[in-house]
Amino acid sequence: MTRIPEEERLLLLSERDRVFWEQPSCVLAGMDEVGRGPLAGPVVVGLAVMPPEPLLRYVNDSKKVTEKRREVLHGQIKETALCCTTAWVEPAVIDEINILEATKLAFVNAFEAANQEMPITDVLLDALSGLDIPARQHSLIHGDALSYSIASASILAKVERDRYMIEMDKLYPQYGFARNKGYGTAEHIEAIKTYGPCPIHRRSFIQKWI
Repeated sequence: MTRIPEEERLLLLSERDRVFWEQPSCVLAGMDEVGRGPLAGPVVVGLAVMPPEPLLRYVNDSKKVTEKRREVLHGQIKETALCCTTAWVEPAVIDEINILEATKLAFVNAFEAANQEMPITDVLLDALSGLDIPARQHSLIHGDALSYSIASASILAKVERDRYMIEMDKLYPQYGFARNKGYGTAEHIEAIKTYGPCPIHRRSFIQKWI
């Protein structure tokens, strides 16, 4: 398959964002979550208010970007964004209110933190809607692959959650968190069966193994 030039790819990725950027008095934020599925660790939501220019080379759905490049982009996004933030909801809260409600809570917390710094009028969301926030919400299925702002937010969330899980690997090395980031790999599940859960496991996710 022919690969399109990076500048052209970025223009295509930002088409939906540009509709909002061109509207007077519109402040657009992209938002995305990382960590709904893992057996351990927090769910993390990123928010990014990106300017129309410059479009940062290689911004894309965080799952399509290498770990090394994500780290570089994380710094570039933080420097370039007009406003950005992340919000975390910890495993104990996930167990208490369920992962869907915990994810919504993380979205609301990220929005509220950013909105205090810069009033946001519109939010592009990856396959989510109905948040209790004072902004117009626009849901895109696979939005992290369709919106420059959502992709930027996904990189913020992914990098910060991965860094946390690598730190947790130092405290709980038997679970392989640096490799699996808390996801349910065969190695991780076997470690849960052998050692039981640690403080960052989601008890509601691992009941059948403990």
